[in-house]
Amino acid sequence: MVAWCLTELQTQKHCVIFGAIPSRVIVPEILDALPPEDPRAKRSRKDLKFLDWFLANSAWLVEQVERRRRRSTSIAELGAGDGHLTLKLRQKFGQVTGLDLAPPPLNLPCGVGWIQGDFFESFPMCSADVVVGALILHHFDQEALRRLGGLLATRRLIVFVEPLRTMTSLWLSTPLLPFVGSVTRHDMQASIRAGFLPDELAGMLALNEEWTISETINWRGTLRFMAWRN
Repeated sequence: MVAWCLTELQTQKHCVIFGAIPSRVIVPEILDALPPEDPRAKRSRKDLKFLDWFLANSAWLVEQVERRRRRSTSIAELGAGDGHLTLKLRQKFGQVTGLDLAPPPLNLPCGVGWIQGDFFESFPMCSADVVVGALILHHFDQEALRRLGGLLATRRLIVFVEPLRTMTSLWLSTPLLPFVGSVTRHDMQASIRAGFLPDELAGMLALNEEWTISETINWRGTLRFMAWRN
């Protein structure tokens, strides 16, 4: 699916999309299997920070939480990785908890919690009313996403950024390949093929009619998904 969008647009109203990659293809990403101290993992995490800047993922996520947060807002990040987004959220909002298989980053500041392990098991222990994630949902198949949707059902706001599963996204990633490491060269294109099209995620998460859904896409090849309950 090729998305011809010069700026971020509401998918339902304005964006004409062509050339879909019709089905998700989920393959293991190399970074997920590397020890945190592996040099290739370190390079890949550096690449991910560059891609986060290029895609403007963290900036958008923080902006959406800011728009809809309440005085008592507490935030959880699923798949927090090296804590890059978690720390940005902490600087802006205060209490934040990162959940990831990886151990916590060194020297976590006060106000940042960390729960190491499978977040499908540990997330119920986290009482955050706002849940965010950057490039995490595409790792999971339909069954896992439905299970995750059940865990999210009692929260107030969920905000995710995921790869847009289009041929244009693959095409746009090609000029970046010489500037990233071998792990990212594989994982970046694998993540696009496992990504999502508009109108897919709400159904895969089995969100009911209590939720208001907003989806946007932008020219960089990302799907930006937000759902909230009043």
